Order: sequence, then structure tokens, then C-alpha cells
Amino acid sequence: MTRTALVVGATGITGSAVARELVAEGWKVHALARRPQEQDGVMPVAADLLDEQATKAALAGIHPDAVFLTTWLRRDSEVENIRVNGAMVRNLLAALPPARSTRHVALVTGLKHYLGPFEAYGKGLLPKTPFREEQGRLDVENFYYAQEDELFAAAERDGFTWSVHRPHTVIGKAVGNAMNMGTTLAVYATICRETGRPFTFPGSAMQWNGLTDMTDARQLARQLVWAATTPEAANEAFNIVNGDVFRWSWMWQRIAQWFGIEAAPFDGTVRPLEEQMRGDAAIWTGIAARHSLAESDLTRLASPWHTDADLGRPIEVVTDMGKSRKLGFAGYQATDEAFFDLFAKLRADRLIL
Repeated sequence: MTRTALVVGATGITGSAVARELVAEGWKVHALARRPQEQDGVMPVAADLLDEQATKAALAGIHPDAVFLTTWLRRDSEVENIRVNGAMVRNLLAALPPARSTRHVALVTGLKHYLGPFEAYGKGLLPKTPFREEQGRLDVENFYYAQEDELFAAAERDGFTWSVHRPHTVIGKAVGNAMNMGTTLAVYATICRETGRPFTFPGSAMQWNGLTDMTDARQLARQLVWAATTPEAANEAFNIVNGDVFRWSWMWQRIAQWFGIEAAPFDGTVRPLEEQMRGDAAIWTGIAARHSLAESDLTRLASPWHTDADLGRPIEVVTDMGKSRKLGFAGYQATDEAFFDLFAKLRADRLIL
């Protein structure tokens, strides 16, 4: 019997990867977004999750076996993040009960579960690493916790199982995404090559010298589908990273080599990308015009603020995956190759040089 999935946030880095994985595994896939895009093998659904009645109407004829929730909205304060993102989860899950088809709902959050929200990110008493799922919630407001609480309440009410997935920074392709380190670094490297500027690491000495890990969107998608189809994984939270660790002192050189440029020496000074790229909108427009690139709006490709938040952390950030490994999830992805695969896709789609 063909299984049916609903992917929520299907135009984002994670959602689009989940949709591709499900299609490859033979699922019937409905892809929900506020502004759906054409995706091979999926049926688009347009809905604004902040509109409860419109969400119910959009999903009235859809009876998913599994739901994959990969979307969120950023607001100016964590209080607003909690209100808006909690409402989105609540409205979505309230639209499902009439069909009584949903057996599992997977929610994607992230390492801010351990590090705190943007307003308190990596500040105060720093958490112990490697992060493990049994580490409790921080004593601070966090929209991830609000999303989880809505999920848990709906699961108890409606009888489906759930899983929560906590990736580190996700590597993958999505134009217009608010949190996209891979594409941001690709655009930055392209600008450095075209202008002759030094390819300068923007972050902290701790990130340059310390160990870290990341999450390929394809690796995350594989774990999401695995959890939805593995009874032993029901009602659990899972960390999800690629399975390797690296230092940015090594990775920065690897990225520079891919673009055929020299990496600037790092002297320990933090030089945020938001400052380095502040005047680059017009430069990028010119590069795009000269080389007939597909996107001339720098803001739709680069999110320097998010890359700065990750690369400016004052602690090593490594993530334990023992919990899902013990239950049988065996996915692995080399992080440098994840970057290179993304860069090749961006170049093939005429988004970078």
C-alpha cells in the first residue's frame, strides 16, 4: 500500500530534501507552503498556517499517514516567536483529526534546544557538550519548547506517535531561506574571487580551532523518514548530524580550494560577515548581470547574520548521535562533500560562479 506524506515547509532547505527522499522511497507526497514551488513528484498545497480556517480548508481532502513539520517563522522577540510558531503547529495539527489517518508527526527543531534562543544564544551558563537528548530544557523562553508542547498535546489527544529532530546547522539548497550557511559562504567566496578581496574567516578563535559538526539536509531527511517508519523510534527526540567532526581551520581551506581562491590567514579577530558584506548588494547585482546569474538579489541567497551566530560561538559544539544509532539509524555524510555537493548544485543552477 502506498503511504501518504504531508511535508510542511516544503520550499525550505529541510522540507524540499524530505520531499525528495519520500518521493524516492515511493510515497505519495503533498507539499505545503505559503507559496508552493514546483517540485518533481509532489502535489503542492498552499496554506498560511497562521490562518486556522484556511489551513483546515487546504487540508480537507488530504489524509496523510505521516506529517513532517519543517517550517518556522522568525519574529523580533522570543515572545513573538513563541506565539507565532506555537500557533502554526497548533493550527496544523488541529486540521488533521477529521481524517483520522495520521499515525506519526515529525517535528524539526535544532540545537537551540541546548544553546538557547537567538536573544540568549550561547550566552550565560554555557551547556556541556557533546549535546545529548536527555539534557533537559533550559530555564529560558524558547519557541522550540512551545512547538514541542503543541506536538505532545495533539499526540495525546489524537493518538499519533511523534518524533523530534535536532539538527546542527543544515547544509542544503533553498533560495530565499533565512538560515543558509552553505549558500552564504558560496556567495561570499564568489564575491571574494570576483573582487580580489581576502576570503576571511568571520568567526571566533574557538570555532576556528575547536571541533564542530553540521547536518546535510539529505542526512536529516533520511532520519526523519526512518523515525516515521521505525516503531522503536516512536515518541523520541533525536539529534541528527552528519557523523563526522571537523575544525573550521581545516574546512575554511577546503572551501577556498573548491572556489580556487586563497584563504586569508586567521589572526583570532572576529570579522562578522554582516560587516564584511554590508555593501555587497550592488556588487552582487553587477556580478549577476555580467555572468547572467539566476538571482541578482543578494538577500535571497545570503544570510550573514545566521552564519555569524554559528561561527561566533564561544564554545565547541559537537552533537552525540548514539541514541538513533542504537536504534538502527546508520546514515553518514562527510561534511566537506556536503558543502561541495551544494556548491555544484548552485553553480549548475546559475546561482553562483
